[in-house]
Amino acid sequence: MPQTTADRHAALRDRLVHLAEAQMAAGGIKSLRARDLARQAGCALGAIYTVFGDLGDIVLAVNIRTFARLGAAIRAAEQPDNPAARLTAMAAAYHAFARDNRHLWRALFDLERPPGDRPPDWYMVHMEALLAMIEDPLATLMPGADATTRRNLARTLFGAVHGVVDLSLDEAGAGLPPTEVDGMISLLLQRFAGAAP
Repeated sequence: MPQTTADRHAALRDRLVHLAEAQMAAGGIKSLRARDLARQAGCALGAIYTVFGDLGDIVLAVNIRTFARLGAAIRAAEQPDNPAARLTAMAAAYHAFARDNRHLWRALFDLERPPGDRPPDWYMVHMEALLAMIEDPLATLMPGADATTRRNLARTLFGAVHGVVDLSLDEAGAGLPPTEVDGMISLLLQRFAGAAP
């Protein structure tokens, strides 16, 4: 059966996302260039724009894959019954993913948007799924807290862990030495868990 135009477009789209993912993994968002993608994909430059609106759309497609991998890595982390240990295990998995996939992880947060422009719905779905994993042990630690409090606290803890990881990987001098990151995050989460009402 001959390939339809839709089949060819879908195949080109998949090939471009795969190539862009490799390019971004090696050099980050700034390394992504349409001409390089076209050359590697064996297509005309204009063909890229038959399946994507612009390079930003390609980055978003790569980010969907990265979010899925990040979520899988966190879910695969050891899930002890102790909620503080569980938070620590998830944080360690987050740090390991960020360290091992630095450029792709940064692309989840570095994509520029116009001021006031809301992130795409798919981004919010993945982010909410990530935050929900944090809320689960919080429900055990804080059984009397309402859903809004747990949701906001999950965002706060995520922001704290993300900030420590981000600064440590930045290598600009403000972050922790790489060997200290997991221990300090664990200490922070253990202290939080011990003080949780």
